[in-house]
Amino acid sequence: MSAPGPAPAVKTGLLAELVGVSRVHRSGEAAVRAIDGVDLRIDQGDFIAIVGPSGSGKSTCLNIIGCLDVPTAGTYRLKGLDLGAIDASERAILRRDSIGFIFQGFHLLSRTTALENVEMPLVYRGAARRGRRDLAAAALDAVGLGHRLDHTPEALSGGQQQRVAIARAIVCNPDMLIADEPTGSLDSVTRGEIIELLEVLNQSFGVTVVMVTHDAVVASSARRIVRFQDGRIISRASEGIDHDAA
Repeated sequence: MSAPGPAPAVKTGLLAELVGVSRVHRSGEAAVRAIDGVDLRIDQGDFIAIVGPSGSGKSTCLNIIGCLDVPTAGTYRLKGLDLGAIDASERAILRRDSIGFIFQGFHLLSRTTALENVEMPLVYRGAARRGRRDLAAAALDAVGLGHRLDHTPEALSGGQQQRVAIARAIVCNPDMLIADEPTGSLDSVTRGEIIELLEVLNQSFGVTVVMVTHDAVVASSARRIVRFQDGRIISRASEGIDHDAA
């Protein structure tokens, strides 16, 4: 895999931190505590897998890390900014400039080429057409799709569509990639290719990755595994996971 330019200097130190974070959802008189008193540190260059059964709180935690939601209690800081202390428009700008998202369903525009799909975050930033096309082409080349620039999603395999989605997520050089079940729609061979790609982005280019997965094999690729149950973190492990327990 080639890089979209020289490898950036690897950053170190604290990137994001949850301190005593809880999130309560209300439905009428009922209150559901989706996560409860979560503490989690995310350093530059981390590769974290968040695992746990359905309803354990992992997706709620990921939404807060990705600035898609805010805590009901506790503090979440990203790049030193307290997300509870800024308004929705400021959070949107921070999310746009700092985070790339990868989803299970790819979320590509169906009648738009791979190059145009990858350009979209740059369009939102107001980048000039010539420059953004060059950056999008470089990002696609970085994920092994430099020869598929003009193909629409329907002409690409599932794995290739996910590579386009990853290129779109990295084209703005985000501080962190948020991956929500990034291999959930893929076969085992393609799953391995996508995880290898995430590992290269993390290990060679210092991209911080925070990933939710139900797949124990996928989780084992991470450097740290954080396990949720009933809204709380019940275990933390480094460099590997017990596949029978995931």
